[in-house]
Amino acid sequence: MEAGPPGSARPAEPGPCLSGQRGADHTASASLQSVAGTEPGRHPQAVAAVLPAGGCGERMGVPTPKQFCPILERPLISYTLQALERVCWIKDIVVAVTGENMEVMKSIIQKYQHKRISLVEAGVTRHRSIFNGLKALAEDQINSKLSKPEVVIIHDAVRPFVEEGVLLKVVTAAKEHGAAGAIRPLVSTVISPSADGCLDYSLERARHRASEMPQAFLFDVIYEAYQQCSDYDLEFGTECLQLALKYCCTKAKLVEGSTDLWKVTYKRDLYAAESIIKERISQEICVVMDTEEDNKHVGHLLEEVLKSELNHVKVTSEALGHAGRHLQQIILDQCYNFVCVNVTTSDFQETQKLLSMLEESNLCILYPVVVVSVHFLDFKLVPPSQKMENLMQIREFAKEVKERNILLYGLLISYPQDDQKLQESLRQGAIIIASLIKERNSGLIGQLLIA
Repeated sequence: MEAGPPGSARPAEPGPCLSGQRGADHTASASLQSVAGTEPGRHPQAVAAVLPAGGCGERMGVPTPKQFCPILERPLISYTLQALERVCWIKDIVVAVTGENMEVMKSIIQKYQHKRISLVEAGVTRHRSIFNGLKALAEDQINSKLSKPEVVIIHDAVRPFVEEGVLLKVVTAAKEHGAAGAIRPLVSTVISPSADGCLDYSLERARHRASEMPQAFLFDVIYEAYQQCSDYDLEFGTECLQLALKYCCTKAKLVEGSTDLWKVTYKRDLYAAESIIKERISQEICVVMDTEEDNKHVGHLLEEVLKSELNHVKVTSEALGHAGRHLQQIILDQCYNFVCVNVTTSDFQETQKLLSMLEESNLCILYPVVVVSVHFLDFKLVPPSQKMENLMQIREFAKEVKERNILLYGLLISYPQDDQKLQESLRQGAIIIASLIKERNSGLIGQLLIA
């Protein structure tokens, strides 16, 4: 058993708290403390997690095991680890990977600064991998930071969208019943074919459910089940709840799960997961400008148009002045989209200040950060060729910051003196900004778009 390498620093959270999640997480943690019999502010009784990640992903149809397939240039398993790390009451996360992928997994842990992760070698089947993870938690090993938990969660490495709420539900139910698992209604009817390929019988869909992950167990229950498990079940079994029932007579409590529990199985699922992640990190935009006093500043006008055009997105604004204290807080709160308005300067001074702040933070480790550098130009007063020549340096800036996971785009907005025409220019600019943030197209970085 090997411990993952520690990172030198970490973000304030291992990922964005999205759409009300902060409050839900606090409630869930308080509820777990109540169930565990502890007072607020004290740690609940031990909970650990085991992730089997030794599969080869045959159904994915790609040479890379699906848990290591990239989404926004980051391996899928990293998103799942992030979801579990966000839950402060999970004290240890044990990942079972094949020997040939051990170094790959170590590099993922180090690059994305994952914490509380320990690695064990996977078995040749799913159940054998889980058993190896349980043994690492059960045995007091020299120099091991692991200890036996009261409850262990078993989850799939390729289910990245699990929330703390469902984890709490299965852990709470496992404390009471010995075992618990998430379920979902069946989408399709399950049928059994006969040996000659004809229909033998079908199951009544309303009476049956699909077994999902996560599942949770009293550690002593599931560990005993695996110790007694036959070679046949270890080789061909897939359902952990069934092992607890068969070998320990423990009937699992079934907990209704959410639609977020789906498993990345096929290549098309990677695109669906990417779409969900892009949507989640595009829910907040910060408009950064070089002044905070003038409410008629064109940056404030752009902010109002963005609010009007993107009514489902939170739009805020901050000035770069006063050492950027408020802006630094927004970065800490994990906003991944910035619109930097350059008005009083003719080049990228304000954008460069923002890029420096982002590079100094850890914000870009987990997700690509979008920065749209906006420049205004009255084409009647300033020749476009002169302005464009000054702004073409954005390409070099974009190449540099792309290496640090920042996607820099340029946007030139016509700034006519006529208010009606200005509003239309701002509206066109807002549409372009929304598209850049939503798509996060690395092929357009360094381009100077015109509204």
